[in-house]
Amino acid sequence: MTLISFVVPAFRVQGYLRECLDSLLGQPYRDIEVIGVDDASPDACGDILDEYAARDPRVRAVRLPHNVGLGPARNIGLDRATGEYVWFLDGDDRLAPDCLPEVADRLTATRPDVLLVDHVRVHWDEHATRSALPEVFPDPPGAATFRLAERPETLRLLHTAWNRLVRREFLTGLGLRFAPGWYEDVAFSYPVLLAAGRIGVLDRVCVHYRQRRAGAITRTLDDRHFEVFDQWHRVFAFLDGRPDLAGLRPVVFERMIWHYLTVLGNGDRIAPALRPAFFRRITADHRRFRPPGGYPVPDGGDGLKHRLVAAGRWHTFSALRAVSQARETTRLTGRRARPVARRTARLARDALLHEYYRAELRRPIDPTLAVYAAYWYRGYACNPAAVHAAARRLAPQVRGVWIVRRDRVDTLPPGTEYVVAGTRDAQRALARARWLVNNVNFPDFVRKRPGQVHVQTHHGTPVKVMGLDQQRYPLGAVGMDFAGLLRRVDRWDYSITSNAFSTQMWDRAYPADYVRLEVGYPRNDRLVTATAEEVRAVRAGLGIAPDERVVLYAPTHREHLPGYRPPFDPYRLLDVLGPAGRLLMRSHYFHDREGRVRRRAEGRVVDVSDVGTVEDLYLAADVLVTDYSSAMFDYAVLDRPIVIYAPDHDAYRLARGVYFDVTAEPPGAVALTFDELREVFRSDAVTGASAERARRAFRERFCGWDDGHAAERVVRRVFLGESG
Repeated sequence: MTLISFVVPAFRVQGYLRECLDSLLGQPYRDIEVIGVDDASPDACGDILDEYAARDPRVRAVRLPHNVGLGPARNIGLDRATGEYVWFLDGDDRLAPDCLPEVADRLTATRPDVLLVDHVRVHWDEHATRSALPEVFPDPPGAATFRLAERPETLRLLHTAWNRLVRREFLTGLGLRFAPGWYEDVAFSYPVLLAAGRIGVLDRVCVHYRQRRAGAITRTLDDRHFEVFDQWHRVFAFLDGRPDLAGLRPVVFERMIWHYLTVLGNGDRIAPALRPAFFRRITADHRRFRPPGGYPVPDGGDGLKHRLVAAGRWHTFSALRAVSQARETTRLTGRRARPVARRTARLARDALLHEYYRAELRRPIDPTLAVYAAYWYRGYACNPAAVHAAARRLAPQVRGVWIVRRDRVDTLPPGTEYVVAGTRDAQRALARARWLVNNVNFPDFVRKRPGQVHVQTHHGTPVKVMGLDQQRYPLGAVGMDFAGLLRRVDRWDYSITSNAFSTQMWDRAYPADYVRLEVGYPRNDRLVTATAEEVRAVRAGLGIAPDERVVLYAPTHREHLPGYRPPFDPYRLLDVLGPAGRLLMRSHYFHDREGRVRRRAEGRVVDVSDVGTVEDLYLAADVLVTDYSSAMFDYAVLDRPIVIYAPDHDAYRLARGVYFDVTAEPPGAVALTFDELREVFRSDAVTGASAERARRAFRERFCGWDDGHAAERVVRRVFLGESG
């Protein structure tokens, strides 16, 4: 029998589900099964579960035809479990590395009915806070097991399903199921502890409990929080059916009142207008379930709250809460004063321009104006350029204006309306535009005013970790202001994604309430629609003869290694390309800001770093060589050979972090050394059967939405307001 069955329900957690599953399957312990339950999630959760099930026999994917909620979804997973123990893990949480062997050792040594494990809360900014286990058990119980009556303080541990493993036969013998509705853990976790004959505690952090910035029920203002009362009524119904547990009724009652007050005290859950009604429900349950002999009322302020609840004194309770909040506000204001002062000093040099910008914010929005920018005002490029071109055709009533650096003005296509970054004209455009379209974020000073629409187009499918995920890789996040990043992300109304994988990763890296436009990348429309005649013209414009075999080398930037260049000798590669070979070399766009890139041609090696439109290079190239760059996803649209050359693969993964392993799931042949790269071309593995299969699978996964109409879909949705 399998030792542990993990039941992982999934609903709207596509950005986190892969990390959750990887944390289970990557443990140094294999005697597990994973039952992933797609609760009719509207995102890609079901596809992710199917993908993992297809490649790992320990995973079983269950797709539900309609949404049933977290509790019933767990029940469906439980019914399919075969393990001796069941562990319910939420799809947005993850297991701590290397914890399973210790869990398995404790289970096999003590055979508890319930094993409680420790956890940490991991917040969006990656700081972690410990659980209450050290306070509940100052002296950990060790390997000894106990009944709840012997250690009633156990009830003070967080009442979730995911911090405990339950023996499956014990659970099914109880006939205990998860109830529908919110707070479903309550009616499961407490009865399990009450009925258990053998409870164990493992003083080891096993679960990283994610505190999501957006989308968590605990931070959702909704009257469904009243469902907590029904869940606690189920707990007391369980107690009513077990007279042998009557002695535990007082401590369970105290936990119930504590939980009610916790929900009421959280300003993100109960709307102010509903607080009096919620308080009255607490008072009613206090009178209904209070044990005849009383219960252990807490000391201090918490005890005062209990007494006010018992007396039904809402107005006094509310007044005391207001005083407490005022004190906390005063304390926080003092702590924030210094950062505000520093921020003001940084803005001083731009004060005049920003004052002008703020004045323009008071003027009406121009309902016809769309402002475009790309790559920190570097010119006319990428997805914004493709959207702009489509808007000129489909929505001519929209006036498009580009913001560009002064030194890039001459790169704009003829007839393109523009303003120069850092001028009054640019500030006016930012303040008054109806639409703001960018493939990076606009500066921090830009306000999101009512009526404006911000469109984040992004500029690539992510291989390396991005956004908040960079907090785990400090070498790749030097100088980043993550709080500022989130303020910028909160301005987004639309996030354009090129494939389902990108949507999942952006959800995780940039958590906020924006609309996901899953339409493909506008910049790739040209790659889909380009004719053979256009390709010949592009090659001719670059001085490439019709019979030349062109290899484009386009490595990514290593933020953690300034000045690093992968080991690459263009002339030694030309030796194996043969006399018809031509090598185009393009540096990452970050490098031209360092002023080091100059175009040059030396025989059959050409530096094309200053070619403004990278799509021209894609069309001209017969083969792409890259490493962790998003170029591979765009180039794959052309269905031409791709070679991954990743000489620092292991170091890059550890230092910078990646979302998936391009050497394990490549778009073609793979080389980890320069000699291997030369051999790939010498042996013609570039176009071999293995490379063709890899490219086909890669295209199916990442290029399915690129059909030549992505920009049109964006324009119709964003500018013309069409749905569908």
